[in-house]
Amino acid sequence: MRSPHVVVVMGVAGTGKTTIGPLLAARLGVPYAEGDDFHPEANIAKMSAGVPLDDTDRWPWLDAIGAWAHGRAGLGGVVSCSALKRSYRDRLRAAAPELVFVHLIGDRELVGERMTHRQGHFMPTALLDSQFATLQPLLADEPGVAVDISGTPEEITERAVAALGELDRPSP
Repeated sequence: MRSPHVVVVMGVAGTGKTTIGPLLAARLGVPYAEGDDFHPEANIAKMSAGVPLDDTDRWPWLDAIGAWAHGRAGLGGVVSCSALKRSYRDRLRAAAPELVFVHLIGDRELVGERMTHRQGHFMPTALLDSQFATLQPLLADEPGVAVDISGTPEEITERAVAALGELDRPSP
């Protein structure tokens, strides 16, 4: 990527946002912010209890991430955020119009398997189906790329860097 975009690494829980985000930030030479750190305690308690968040829970979280991204305008940065619905991505882009998305995609079986092996995270595997049900993939008019999560974190990161580089190329 030539221009200093703010990149949102998005996808359902367990796709590797927290793993790929810092790797991508390092490759792009920009800071990384963990989206989960923007959640208020009430959201963490709700998810820890196995209760999915609703939109009312998510708006302050998305606004905090949007404010961080706005502060990185022209400087670049990478932040992880599920951004499952178009309305959530639109809210983020309202705060920081230069955002681009890297949608980490994988099938339910692979994501579920990865979730069973992670430790110390408040999001239980039981909420994965609700995440897939909520997910609205990027549409053609949204700035971003879809990146398959098969392979090592380094391979996924390289695919993301290459796909983001394609966004900056002029159309023929």
